[in-house]
Amino acid sequence: MKNVLIISTSLRTGGNSDLLADAFAQGAHEAGHAVEKLSLRDKTIQFCKGCLACQKTQRCVIHDDANSIVQKMKDAQVLVFATPIYYYEMCGQMKTLLDRANPLFSSDYAFRHVYLLASAADSAESAVDGALNGLKGWISCFPKARLAGVVRGVGATDPGDIRTHTAVLDAARTMGSQV
Repeated sequence: MKNVLIISTSLRTGGNSDLLADAFAQGAHEAGHAVEKLSLRDKTIQFCKGCLACQKTQRCVIHDDANSIVQKMKDAQVLVFATPIYYYEMCGQMKTLLDRANPLFSSDYAFRHVYLLASAADSAESAVDGALNGLKGWISCFPKARLAGVVRGVGATDPGDIRTHTAVLDAARTMGSQV
């Protein structure tokens, strides 16, 4: 049994990336893993100040929701990020969280596998490449971790459109079952 943390970064209720997160969670749960899905929808996460105090204390000097999320990230064996694609990149709240996860850099983090679930209005699979490259850059700072899988939910514009992309939802569910 693995400890799986799914971070849904969409602020849209019923958003397509959030539905991908639900499918992944279902697969992981059915496979017997401990699954927590956390939404950034109601969280307050300020921008990193770049002070690097966290490298000594392993905690950010900013007192908001990021500190508790980063602690959950540290303890999870599997990290899953679900994001809508905005302008061919991860959403801003995901990028802000990754920046605020700087305390993990010098910590004894547990995660070894990182997954990306992305939804985009554009129907080209390459629409996800910017977000994927950004996440790969973040992962490269954690030598014990690797990118373990990507689901590209492209061609989904309106909230809930991903429901008609059954193969994509099945892929997310299957990926979750195989963590």
